[in-house]
Parts: sequence; structure tokens; C-alpha cells
Amino acid sequence: MKAGDEMNQFEVINNIIDYYKNLQAIKRANTCENKVLDYEIKTTKVKLESFGINLHDLEFQE
Repeated sequence: MKAGDEMNQFEVINNIIDYYKNLQAIKRANTCENKVLDYEIKTTKVKLESFGINLHDLEFQE
């Protein structure tokens, strides 16, 4: 792996975290059931977990 590849992977992970954060904000503001949104959150969680990201700290706490 080249040095540029590591930065690229960091950028990818950072972008997915931002996307997940935005999905969580939409979910929190949403007042009705949205299966598409739920599926997007689920698939994004799987992506982050595949990189070893701990999602506990990224989810909204009530």
C-alpha cells in the first residue's frame, strides 16, 4: 500500500462517517416511518463496521 492509498482510505472513511451522521440527523428529525432511510442507515453501518469503526459514539444519545 502506498502512502497516498492510506490518505485515500482515511478520506473514504471520513466521508462515510459524515454521511452516517447526516442520516442520523434526518432520522431524528423524521416523524414518520421511512424504510428507505432505515435501509440506508443499516447499510452505512455495515460499511463503517467493515472498517472497524465503533458506531456507539456516532449514534444520537437520548
